Amino acid sequence: MTTQTTKSIVHSKKQFDGIQKQFETFKILNEEGKVINQEAMPNLSDEQLQELMKRMVYTRILDQRSVSLNRQGRLGFYAPTAGQEASQFALEKEDFILPGYRDVPQIIWHGLPLYQAFLFSRGHFHGNQVPKGVNCLAPQIIIGAQYIQAAGVALGLKKRGTKSVVITYTGDGGASQGDFYEGINFAGAFKAPAIFIVQNNRYAISTPVEKQSAASTIAQKAVAAGIVGVQVDGMDPLAVYAAVRDARERAINGEGPTLIETLTYRYGPHTMSGDDPTRYRTKETDNEWHVKDPLVRFRVFLEEKGLWNEEKENRVIEQAKEEIKEAIQKADQYPKQKVTDLMKNMYEKMPHNLKEQYEIYKTKESK
Repeated sequence: MTTQTTKSIVHSKKQFDGIQKQFETFKILNEEGKVINQEAMPNLSDEQLQELMKRMVYTRILDQRSVSLNRQGRLGFYAPTAGQEASQFALEKEDFILPGYRDVPQIIWHGLPLYQAFLFSRGHFHGNQVPKGVNCLAPQIIIGAQYIQAAGVALGLKKRGTKSVVITYTGDGGASQGDFYEGINFAGAFKAPAIFIVQNNRYAISTPVEKQSAASTIAQKAVAAGIVGVQVDGMDPLAVYAAVRDARERAINGEGPTLIETLTYRYGPHTMSGDDPTRYRTKETDNEWHVKDPLVRFRVFLEEKGLWNEEKENRVIEQAKEEIKEAIQKADQYPKQKVTDLMKNMYEKMPHNLKEQYEIYKTKESK
Protein backbone atom coordinates (compact mmCIF):
# COMPACT_ATOMS: atom_id res chain seq x y z
CA MET A 1 0.00 0.00 0.00
CA THR A 2 1.45 3.37 -1.01
CA THR A 3 2.02 6.22 1.43
CA GLN A 4 -0.45 8.36 -0.53
CA THR A 5 -3.14 5.66 -0.21
CA THR A 6 -2.48 5.36 3.50
CA LYS A 7 -2.83 9.13 3.92
CA SER A 8 -6.13 9.08 2.00
CA ILE A 9 -7.52 6.34 4.22
CA VAL A 10 -6.48 8.21 7.38
CA HIS A 11 -8.07 11.41 6.00
CA SER A 12 -11.29 9.54 5.17
CA LYS A 13 -11.36 8.03 8.65
CA LYS A 14 -11.05 11.50 10.21
CA GLN A 15 -13.88 12.77 8.00
CA PHE A 16 -16.01 9.78 9.02
CA ASP A 17 -15.34 10.40 12.71
CA GLY A 18 -16.25 14.05 12.19
CA ILE A 19 -19.60 13.08 10.68
CA GLN A 20 -20.30 10.77 13.61
CA LYS A 21 -19.74 13.64 16.08
CA GLN A 22 -21.72 16.14 14.01
CA PHE A 23 -25.12 14.71 14.84
CA GLU A 24 -25.55 15.51 18.51
CA THR A 25 -29.12 15.32 19.80
CA PHE A 26 -30.94 18.65 19.62
CA LYS A 27 -32.85 19.45 22.84
CA ILE A 28 -34.67 22.38 24.40
CA LEU A 29 -36.31 20.81 27.47
CA ASN A 30 -34.62 18.32 29.75
CA GLU A 31 -36.44 15.43 31.40
CA GLU A 32 -37.50 17.66 34.32
CA GLY A 33 -39.21 20.12 31.98
CA LYS A 34 -36.51 22.78 32.39
CA VAL A 35 -35.31 24.87 29.43
CA ILE A 36 -31.66 24.02 28.70
CA ASN A 37 -31.37 25.71 25.31
CA GLN A 38 -32.97 29.15 25.55
CA GLU A 39 -31.54 30.33 22.21
CA ALA A 40 -33.41 27.61 20.34
CA MET A 41 -36.80 28.29 21.96
CA PRO A 42 -39.45 28.65 19.23
CA ASN A 43 -41.43 31.89 19.24
CA LEU A 44 -44.79 30.47 20.34
CA SER A 45 -47.60 32.34 22.03
CA ASP A 46 -49.17 31.08 25.25
CA GLU A 47 -52.17 29.89 23.23
CA GLN A 48 -49.95 27.94 20.85
CA LEU A 49 -48.09 26.29 23.72
CA GLN A 50 -51.40 25.26 25.26
CA GLU A 51 -52.58 23.93 21.91
CA LEU A 52 -49.50 21.70 21.67
CA MET A 53 -50.28 20.25 25.09
CA LYS A 54 -53.95 19.82 24.24
CA ARG A 55 -53.08 17.83 21.14
CA MET A 56 -50.67 15.57 23.00
CA VAL A 57 -53.17 14.86 25.79
CA TYR A 58 -55.97 14.26 23.29
CA THR A 59 -53.74 11.94 21.25
CA ARG A 60 -52.79 9.93 24.35
CA ILE A 61 -56.48 9.44 25.20
CA LEU A 62 -57.21 8.53 21.58
CA ASP A 63 -54.52 5.87 21.79
CA GLN A 64 -55.88 4.45 25.04
CA ARG A 65 -59.43 4.31 23.69
CA SER A 66 -58.27 2.85 20.35
CA VAL A 67 -56.45 0.04 22.14
CA SER A 68 -59.64 -0.71 24.11
CA LEU A 69 -61.81 -0.59 20.98
CA ASN A 70 -59.41 -2.94 19.22
CA ARG A 71 -59.62 -5.43 22.08
CA GLN A 72 -63.42 -5.20 21.91
CA GLY A 73 -63.31 -6.10 18.23
CA ARG A 74 -64.61 -2.69 17.18
CA LEU A 75 -61.41 -1.66 15.37
CA GLY A 76 -59.23 -3.62 13.00
CA PHE A 77 -55.56 -2.91 12.45
CA TYR A 78 -54.12 -0.52 15.03
CA ALA A 79 -50.56 0.67 15.76
CA PRO A 80 -50.26 2.27 19.24
CA THR A 81 -48.87 5.81 19.42
CA ALA A 82 -48.36 6.40 23.17
CA GLY A 83 -44.90 7.84 23.80
CA GLN A 84 -44.52 9.35 20.35
CA GLU A 85 -46.91 12.30 20.70
CA ALA A 86 -44.12 14.90 20.72
CA SER A 87 -42.86 13.87 17.29
CA GLN A 88 -46.24 13.76 15.57
CA PHE A 89 -47.06 17.38 14.86
CA ALA A 90 -48.62 18.47 11.57
CA LEU A 91 -47.62 21.59 9.68
CA GLU A 92 -49.57 24.35 7.92
CA LYS A 93 -52.97 23.63 6.39
CA GLU A 94 -51.61 23.97 2.85
CA ASP A 95 -48.83 21.42 3.46
CA PHE A 96 -49.19 17.75 2.56
CA ILE A 97 -48.82 14.84 4.98
CA LEU A 98 -47.88 11.38 3.77
CA PRO A 99 -48.28 9.20 6.87
CA GLY A 100 -47.27 5.71 7.78
CA TYR A 101 -49.68 3.50 9.70
CA ARG A 102 -48.60 4.90 13.10
CA ASP A 103 -49.20 8.47 11.99
CA VAL A 104 -53.00 8.65 12.03
CA PRO A 105 -53.06 11.41 14.72
CA GLN A 106 -51.23 13.79 12.39
CA ILE A 107 -53.84 13.51 9.65
CA ILE A 108 -56.68 13.79 12.17
CA TRP A 109 -55.22 17.10 13.37
CA HIS A 110 -54.78 18.04 9.72
CA GLY A 111 -58.50 17.64 9.12
CA LEU A 112 -59.38 13.97 8.56
CA PRO A 113 -62.63 13.26 10.45
CA LEU A 114 -62.06 10.91 13.38
CA TYR A 115 -64.78 8.49 12.29
CA GLN A 116 -62.96 8.02 8.97
CA ALA A 117 -59.77 7.15 10.83
CA PHE A 118 -61.75 4.41 12.58
CA LEU A 119 -63.12 3.20 9.23
CA PHE A 120 -59.56 3.08 7.88
CA SER A 121 -58.65 0.80 10.78
CA ARG A 122 -61.56 -1.46 9.81
CA GLY A 123 -60.41 -1.63 6.19
CA HIS A 124 -63.49 0.22 4.97
CA PHE A 125 -62.98 2.09 1.68
CA HIS A 126 -64.58 5.29 3.03
CA GLY A 127 -61.72 5.56 5.52
CA ASN A 128 -59.42 6.25 2.56
CA GLN A 129 -61.66 8.84 0.90
CA VAL A 130 -59.85 11.94 2.11
CA PRO A 131 -62.18 14.98 2.16
CA LYS A 132 -61.53 17.81 -0.27
CA GLY A 133 -59.21 20.41 1.25
CA VAL A 134 -57.44 17.95 3.55
CA ASN A 135 -53.95 17.64 2.09
CA CYS A 136 -52.90 14.11 2.95
CA LEU A 137 -52.79 10.60 1.62
CA ALA A 138 -54.18 7.58 3.40
CA PRO A 139 -51.73 5.90 5.83
CA GLN A 140 -49.17 3.77 3.99
CA ILE A 141 -48.92 0.17 5.13
CA ILE A 142 -45.85 -0.74 3.03
CA ILE A 143 -42.81 0.15 5.15
CA GLY A 144 -41.02 3.22 3.78
CA ALA A 145 -43.03 3.50 0.55
CA GLN A 146 -44.32 6.93 1.59
CA TYR A 147 -40.77 8.29 1.24
CA ILE A 148 -40.82 7.65 -2.52
CA GLN A 149 -44.29 9.17 -2.79
CA ALA A 150 -43.26 12.20 -0.72
CA ALA A 151 -40.39 12.94 -3.09
CA GLY A 152 -42.80 12.90 -6.03
CA VAL A 153 -45.44 15.06 -4.36
CA ALA A 154 -42.77 17.53 -3.23
CA LEU A 155 -41.38 17.81 -6.75
CA GLY A 156 -44.91 18.47 -8.00
CA LEU A 157 -45.33 21.29 -5.48
CA LYS A 158 -42.03 22.78 -6.59
CA LYS A 159 -43.06 22.69 -10.26
CA ARG A 160 -46.32 24.43 -9.36
CA GLY A 161 -44.40 27.15 -7.56
CA THR A 162 -46.36 26.77 -4.31
CA LYS A 163 -45.03 27.80 -0.90
CA SER A 164 -46.01 24.53 0.71
CA VAL A 165 -44.08 21.42 1.71
CA VAL A 166 -44.53 17.69 2.12
CA ILE A 167 -43.87 15.96 5.42
CA THR A 168 -43.65 12.21 5.70
CA TYR A 169 -42.92 9.78 8.52
CA THR A 170 -41.47 6.34 9.00
CA GLY A 171 -39.86 4.42 11.83
CA ASP A 172 -36.28 3.28 12.34
CA GLY A 173 -37.14 0.05 10.52
CA GLY A 174 -38.27 2.12 7.53
CA ALA A 175 -34.84 3.74 7.39
CA SER A 176 -33.41 0.32 6.45
CA GLN A 177 -35.62 0.08 3.36
CA GLY A 178 -34.51 0.87 -0.18
CA ASP A 179 -37.42 3.28 -0.60
CA PHE A 180 -35.98 5.40 2.22
CA TYR A 181 -32.70 5.97 0.37
CA GLU A 182 -34.32 6.44 -3.01
CA GLY A 183 -36.78 8.97 -1.60
CA ILE A 184 -34.25 11.20 0.15
CA ASN A 185 -31.81 10.94 -2.75
CA PHE A 186 -34.38 11.92 -5.39
CA ALA A 187 -35.74 14.79 -3.29
CA GLY A 188 -32.22 16.00 -2.57
CA ALA A 189 -31.19 15.91 -6.22
CA PHE A 190 -34.13 18.13 -7.21
CA LYS A 191 -34.17 20.23 -4.02
CA ALA A 192 -37.78 19.25 -3.54
CA PRO A 193 -39.58 20.83 -0.54
CA ALA A 194 -39.85 17.72 1.63
CA ILE A 195 -39.36 16.96 5.31
CA PHE A 196 -38.50 13.34 6.04
CA ILE A 197 -39.06 12.28 9.64
CA VAL A 198 -37.80 9.02 11.11
CA GLN A 199 -39.43 8.28 14.46
CA ASN A 200 -36.68 6.15 15.92
CA ASN A 201 -38.51 4.18 18.60
CA ARG A 202 -35.52 1.84 18.92
CA TYR A 203 -37.01 -1.50 17.87
CA ALA A 204 -38.87 -1.35 14.52
CA ILE A 205 -41.07 -4.37 15.24
CA SER A 206 -38.66 -6.30 17.45
CA THR A 207 -35.15 -5.68 16.10
CA PRO A 208 -33.00 -3.21 18.09
CA VAL A 209 -31.85 -0.25 16.03
CA GLU A 210 -28.21 -1.19 16.73
CA LYS A 211 -28.74 -4.40 14.73
CA GLN A 212 -30.43 -2.61 11.84
CA SER A 213 -27.50 -0.38 10.88
CA ALA A 214 -23.84 0.21 11.76
CA ALA A 215 -24.48 3.96 11.63
CA SER A 216 -24.49 5.60 15.05
CA THR A 217 -27.42 7.83 13.99
CA ILE A 218 -30.07 7.66 11.30
CA ALA A 219 -29.76 11.43 10.80
CA GLN A 220 -26.24 11.05 9.37
CA LYS A 221 -27.65 9.09 6.43
CA ALA A 222 -28.67 12.49 5.07
CA VAL A 223 -25.01 13.15 4.24
CA ALA A 224 -25.00 10.59 1.42
CA ALA A 225 -28.05 12.29 -0.14
CA GLY A 226 -26.51 15.75 0.19
CA ILE A 227 -29.30 17.06 2.39
CA VAL A 228 -29.54 18.45 5.92
CA GLY A 229 -29.81 15.86 8.68
CA VAL A 230 -30.84 16.54 12.29
CA GLN A 231 -31.21 14.28 15.32
CA VAL A 232 -33.79 15.52 17.82
CA ASP A 233 -34.96 14.47 21.26
CA GLY A 234 -38.30 13.08 20.14
CA MET A 235 -39.73 13.27 23.66
CA ASP A 236 -39.23 17.06 23.68
CA PRO A 237 -42.16 18.75 21.85
CA LEU A 238 -40.41 22.13 21.68
CA ALA A 239 -37.27 20.67 20.10
CA VAL A 240 -39.30 18.74 17.52
CA TYR A 241 -41.40 21.81 16.75
CA ALA A 242 -38.30 23.97 16.28
CA ALA A 243 -36.57 21.41 14.06
CA VAL A 244 -39.61 20.97 11.83
CA ARG A 245 -40.18 24.74 11.66
CA ASP A 246 -36.59 25.30 10.54
CA ALA A 247 -36.84 22.47 7.99
CA ARG A 248 -40.00 24.00 6.54
CA GLU A 249 -38.33 27.39 6.26
CA ARG A 250 -35.41 25.90 4.33
CA ALA A 251 -37.76 23.93 2.07
CA ILE A 252 -39.94 26.87 0.99
CA ASN A 253 -36.79 28.97 0.44
CA GLY A 254 -35.59 26.46 -2.14
CA GLU A 255 -32.85 24.94 0.01
CA GLY A 256 -34.13 21.40 -0.37
CA PRO A 257 -35.28 18.65 1.99
CA THR A 258 -34.33 17.79 5.56
CA LEU A 259 -34.06 14.41 7.28
CA ILE A 260 -35.09 14.59 10.94
CA GLU A 261 -34.48 11.66 13.27
CA THR A 262 -36.57 11.88 16.44
CA LEU A 263 -35.35 9.73 19.33
CA THR A 264 -38.57 8.40 20.80
CA TYR A 265 -40.24 5.29 22.18
CA ARG A 266 -43.54 3.51 21.78
CA TYR A 267 -44.87 2.45 25.15
CA GLY A 268 -47.13 -0.22 23.70
CA PRO A 269 -46.64 -3.06 21.21
CA HIS A 270 -45.73 -2.53 17.56
CA THR A 271 -49.34 -3.23 16.63
CA MET A 272 -52.30 -4.87 18.34
CA SER A 273 -51.91 -7.87 16.04
CA GLY A 274 -50.20 -10.16 18.52
CA ASP A 275 -46.90 -8.36 19.16
CA ASP A 276 -45.51 -8.89 22.69
CA PRO A 277 -42.85 -6.24 23.47
CA THR A 278 -41.82 -8.04 26.68
CA ARG A 279 -40.07 -10.61 24.46
CA TYR A 280 -37.55 -8.07 23.17
CA ARG A 281 -37.63 -5.15 25.67
CA THR A 282 -36.71 -5.17 29.33
CA LYS A 283 -38.55 -3.53 32.21
CA GLU A 284 -35.48 -1.43 32.89
CA THR A 285 -35.58 0.00 29.34
CA ASP A 286 -39.31 0.68 29.58
CA ASN A 287 -38.83 2.49 32.90
CA GLU A 288 -35.96 4.54 31.50
CA TRP A 289 -38.19 5.84 28.70
CA HIS A 290 -41.28 6.35 30.86
CA VAL A 291 -39.26 8.91 32.82
CA LYS A 292 -38.88 10.81 29.54
CA ASP A 293 -42.64 10.88 28.85
CA PRO A 294 -43.29 13.93 26.63
CA LEU A 295 -46.61 14.71 28.36
CA VAL A 296 -45.02 14.78 31.81
CA ARG A 297 -42.10 16.90 30.63
CA PHE A 298 -44.24 19.45 28.81
CA ARG A 299 -46.84 19.53 31.57
CA VAL A 300 -44.20 20.59 34.11
CA PHE A 301 -42.93 23.27 31.72
CA LEU A 302 -46.41 24.74 31.20
CA GLU A 303 -47.44 24.53 34.86
CA GLU A 304 -44.40 26.54 35.88
CA LYS A 305 -45.46 29.20 33.38
CA GLY A 306 -49.00 29.16 34.77
CA LEU A 307 -50.40 27.91 31.46
CA TRP A 308 -51.65 24.47 32.46
CA ASN A 309 -53.37 22.77 35.37
CA GLU A 310 -55.35 19.67 36.23
CA GLU A 311 -58.66 21.33 35.39
CA LYS A 312 -57.53 22.21 31.85
CA GLU A 313 -56.20 18.70 31.29
CA ASN A 314 -59.40 17.06 32.54
CA ARG A 315 -61.43 19.19 30.13
CA VAL A 316 -59.32 17.95 27.23
CA ILE A 317 -59.66 14.36 28.43
CA GLU A 318 -63.45 14.61 28.66
CA GLN A 319 -63.65 16.29 25.26
CA ALA A 320 -61.54 13.52 23.72
CA LYS A 321 -63.64 10.75 25.26
CA GLU A 322 -66.88 12.34 24.08
CA GLU A 323 -65.65 12.95 20.53
CA ILE A 324 -64.21 9.44 20.30
CA LYS A 325 -67.55 7.99 21.46
CA GLU A 326 -69.43 9.98 18.82
CA ALA A 327 -66.93 9.04 16.10
CA ILE A 328 -67.08 5.29 16.75
CA GLN A 329 -70.87 5.44 16.80
CA LYS A 330 -70.81 7.18 13.41
CA ALA A 331 -68.37 4.60 12.07
CA ASP A 332 -70.73 1.85 13.29
CA GLN A 333 -73.45 3.23 10.98
CA TYR A 334 -71.45 2.20 7.92
CA PRO A 335 -72.23 -1.38 6.79
CA LYS A 336 -69.36 -3.83 6.79
CA GLN A 337 -67.45 -3.85 3.53
CA LYS A 338 -68.06 -6.93 1.40
CA VAL A 339 -65.54 -8.70 -0.81
CA THR A 340 -67.60 -7.62 -3.82
CA ASP A 341 -67.36 -4.00 -2.64
CA LEU A 342 -63.56 -4.32 -2.62
CA MET A 343 -63.56 -5.70 -6.17
CA LYS A 344 -65.84 -2.95 -7.49
CA ASN A 345 -63.83 -0.19 -5.81
CA MET A 346 -60.47 -1.48 -7.04
CA TYR A 347 -61.21 -1.45 -10.76
CA GLU A 348 -63.00 0.86 -13.14
CA LYS A 349 -63.18 -2.07 -15.57
CA MET A 350 -62.95 -5.41 -13.80
CA PRO A 351 -60.56 -7.99 -15.36
CA HIS A 352 -62.14 -11.11 -16.79
CA ASN A 353 -60.74 -13.48 -14.15
CA LEU A 354 -62.11 -11.29 -11.34
CA LYS A 355 -65.54 -11.09 -12.97
CA GLU A 356 -65.86 -14.83 -12.44
CA GLN A 357 -64.77 -14.52 -8.79
CA TYR A 358 -67.09 -11.55 -8.33
CA GLU A 359 -70.10 -13.65 -9.34
CA ILE A 360 -69.04 -16.43 -6.97
CA TYR A 361 -68.75 -14.04 -4.00
CA LYS A 362 -71.94 -12.21 -4.94
CA THR A 363 -73.81 -15.52 -4.75
CA LYS A 364 -72.26 -16.31 -1.35
CA GLU A 365 -73.12 -12.87 0.04
CA SER A 366 -76.74 -13.17 -1.03
CA LYS A 367 -77.28 -16.33 1.01
